[in-house]
Amino acid sequence: MNSSIPGTEERGKLWRTSVPGSVDDSPLHLCDEPRPVPTSGELLIAVQACGVCRTDLHVVEGDLPVHEPHVVPGHEIVGVVAALGEECGTAFRIGDRVGVPWLRHTCGTCSFCTAGKENLCAESRYTGWDHDGGFAQWAVVPVDYALTLPDGYRNAELAPLLCAGIIGYRALLLAELPEQGVLGLYGFGGSAHIVAQLARSAGATVHVMTRDPVAREFALSLGLDSAQDTYAAPPQQLDAAIVFAPVGEIVPAALEALVPGGTVVLAGIHMTDVPAMDYQRHLFHEKRLRSVEANTRENARAFLEICGRIDLTVQTTEYPFSRAPDALRDLRHGRFAGAAVIVM
Repeated sequence: MNSSIPGTEERGKLWRTSVPGSVDDSPLHLCDEPRPVPTSGELLIAVQACGVCRTDLHVVEGDLPVHEPHVVPGHEIVGVVAALGEECGTAFRIGDRVGVPWLRHTCGTCSFCTAGKENLCAESRYTGWDHDGGFAQWAVVPVDYALTLPDGYRNAELAPLLCAGIIGYRALLLAELPEQGVLGLYGFGGSAHIVAQLARSAGATVHVMTRDPVAREFALSLGLDSAQDTYAAPPQQLDAAIVFAPVGEIVPAALEALVPGGTVVLAGIHMTDVPAMDYQRHLFHEKRLRSVEANTRENARAFLEICGRIDLTVQTTEYPFSRAPDALRDLRHGRFAGAAVIVM
């Protein structure tokens, strides 16, 4: 039977995408709608914080094709369970703090799902793209895709972990960085500053390449080994590199900086065109170029377990719910270091 917190409001405010377009032209509009009702196997979440991811920017501006017209963006949701639909089991109870990530559905039966690669499932669905997300007072999530959150972090610090952190963790896995290896990070925002700390905690040397002087200062304040402009050569050759900036022109520079046999991982869901490359200069010597697509639930749970064991510094700029469009605009124009988070 459906259970809920007594006295919860029957309506809520949310930000819907009108027609995708530049965030400078305000494509979001504020709505007041009935509180969603969780169906069987779903949790109703009272949203407390929602991270603002570059993928939200791609959805709102139309870089990604429309999956759900007028969708509510946001897929780094931290909140408390306000109601349980039927058949939700015993993993979560009313009042539990939970996380809602990007991945919200896979078929469970295809060859990818059965091989532990559910992120490649052709029937995968995503929060804030296929279904309304967390730029709202309420959100629903299938119970099987809700995440238990580690202690020791504020809501605003937890939110960026739910995509920026998880995707960065998967990118680091795919980079196959050797023990005490040398890692290069191209771009230094919400995801990169978390990955840098994961790598350093495992003994890696970390070099940052970014155009933003404030981000370079932030990288050095975290104790990283160097920080220079995007296209500057790092102080030493890299065993692996992760490209977070959605700029295809970075790819040849990252490949050129690798040692033989090194790996470049592209961590974004969208990127501008990669220019033509010189085979000998950029790709020879068994260098590898890989992309990241979403994540698995196993990735998410493993990453959050690590977060509970190490003390991550999660740099956030917080915006009240009423200023959600400002958060997207500031992300678009690089006006903060770390991650933006909408807080209730």
